[in-house]
Amino acid sequence: MNTQMRRAAVAVAATAMAASLAACGSAKESGDNGSKTGAAKGDDITIGLLLPENQTARYEKFDKPLIEKKISELTNGKAKVVYANAKQDATLQTQQVDTMITNKVDALIVDAVDAKAIAGSVKKAKDEGIPVVAFDRLAEGPIDAYTSFDNEEVGHVQGKALLEALGAKAKDGQIVMMNGAITDPNAALFKKGAKAELEGKVNIGKEYDTKEWKPENANANMEAAISSLGKDKIIGVYSANDGMAGGIITALKAGGFAKLPPVTGQDAELAGVQRIVAGEQFMSVYKPYAPEAAAAAEMAVALAKGEKLDSIATSKVDSPTTKAVPSVLVPVVSLTKDNIKDTVIKDGVYTVTEICTPKYKAACDALGLK
Repeated sequence: MNTQMRRAAVAVAATAMAASLAACGSAKESGDNGSKTGAAKGDDITIGLLLPENQTARYEKFDKPLIEKKISELTNGKAKVVYANAKQDATLQTQQVDTMITNKVDALIVDAVDAKAIAGSVKKAKDEGIPVVAFDRLAEGPIDAYTSFDNEEVGHVQGKALLEALGAKAKDGQIVMMNGAITDPNAALFKKGAKAELEGKVNIGKEYDTKEWKPENANANMEAAISSLGKDKIIGVYSANDGMAGGIITALKAGGFAKLPPVTGQDAELAGVQRIVAGEQFMSVYKPYAPEAAAAAEMAVALAKGEKLDSIATSKVDSPTTKAVPSVLVPVVSLTKDNIKDTVIKDGVYTVTEICTPKYKAACDALGLK
């Protein structure tokens, strides 16, 4: 792992949820309410890690190395992590789970491409005595544990930020809502939180559920919205994440907007942070990946060893198929040009040099990012 990643892992984990993410070694002393699967095992375990896609920067750059590092720490370097990326293909992910079941991994960490479609694979793993931790997205089926961010709160944060950006002009035109993929249960939670803030306070002119979260699909949707509503009527855009915000902003520029309307985002991707610095994107949602990765690793290792989760998972979440799933929910932060220094830079996610390339140097100087 490079120096930047070590800084991100150490600094963010130290500043977020240090108390609630107790080491899994203490799980043996916990009470009776946590999940417990399989016979007791030592550190020599195999964890399967399945991530959904590689278009969003976070999965390969942050989640995978952070989870691998934490699992190594928890097992004195003896555990093995078997990794697979589904590249946004639910059928491929099913095959990947089947392979890991055949190879008899001791636990699975799964970020589902399609939360509903994965349910059969989760049941198959369960039937084979392999516990499953749902990571980032609440997979259906008999999962043993879940960690993510407070996804409805993400939508509230985005909605509040857009209202703040619009100010007194909130009803002077129409906004476009660019939601995430319908196959992702998080997208529904983002939408729910955002609408709770926006409905009745703005006019929603067009709304889209963006296939596969792809920026090019968001771009096409935005072009259609501009054509339908007219550029003079659009005063803001709710974008569920930074990747789509990039496609949206490209469409807005091509659409001839003299001044770009405020656009929201999520994930604090480097390109998103740079657009915020440049004044092209109003905000993103900063989600500290280290504590989420740590929670997934701790729960997977504990379950693989046959230990309970009481001291790790302090919350319970209901999925459409499973009630009271032991869970860890990580808080989020609204990221704007005003707090870049105190969030992603302070936590070591990005350096000033990475953000402030020659293209953005003048804008960085104006914000005091040096």
